[in-house]
Amino acid sequence: MKTVILAGGLGTRISEESHLKPKPMIEIGKYPIMVHIMRIFAHQGFNDFVVCGGYKQQVIKEYFAHFDMYTNDVTFDIATGERITHDKPKFDWKVTISDTGYSTQTGGRIKRIKNYIGNNRFFMTYGDAVGDIDVNAVLKSHIESGKLATFTVYNFGQSKGVIKVAKDGTVKSFREKAEVDGALINIGFMVLEPEVLDLIEGDDCVFETDVLPKLAKMGQLNAYTHKGFWQCMDTLRERELLERLDNQPDCPWKVWNR
Repeated sequence: MKTVILAGGLGTRISEESHLKPKPMIEIGKYPIMVHIMRIFAHQGFNDFVVCGGYKQQVIKEYFAHFDMYTNDVTFDIATGERITHDKPKFDWKVTISDTGYSTQTGGRIKRIKNYIGNNRFFMTYGDAVGDIDVNAVLKSHIESGKLATFTVYNFGQSKGVIKVAKDGTVKSFREKAEVDGALINIGFMVLEPEVLDLIEGDDCVFETDVLPKLAKMGQLNAYTHKGFWQCMDTLRERELLERLDNQPDCPWKVWNR
């Protein structure tokens, strides 16, 4: 089962870093935040990734082209030109990076990687947030719901997109943020059936405002409530918070260390 990661946006709210690279490639400690996200999925058995690139997508391709060098010790024999990479492989991943366009919206990016998904169920998440998400529990909730889509929701206490969820997990309504909101928010970590792609009309389709509300009206949107840790990286301040947590021995999103 593939995991699709949205990594094509401009990241304007953290422009101090994103003018040089895509926001998902901004480092938290040793690795870009996107690699932290990949490790969350891979530790739980899902190591086949499709990255929806756009803005500076070549940075992502170059990073994974030299992934073993970036993630392992390396010896360079200057006389012979030989390069020896030590202790590899650490990761048994498959990573497909697709250029989904510079200004394509989130729904359009997902639609563009249809050939890599085929007629299969898949995970989809954003490339700028980490958490100790039990992705197998999300998948189980999705299968039991029998719906076309499941997303993970979280009570973050911020003004982001707000969801009303019934007791059985069915999403009753979905709306964009208001000035004062402390309700459940969409944090990604979704499971989507391939039929969801049929609801995406083109590059200008915004998945969050065009597709999710449509699924909710159809009664085809399920919510899994995450009650652990989650943090996005929209600002430099949030990046600094994640850096501090990354340095702690009990870093809350590093499920692979437990």
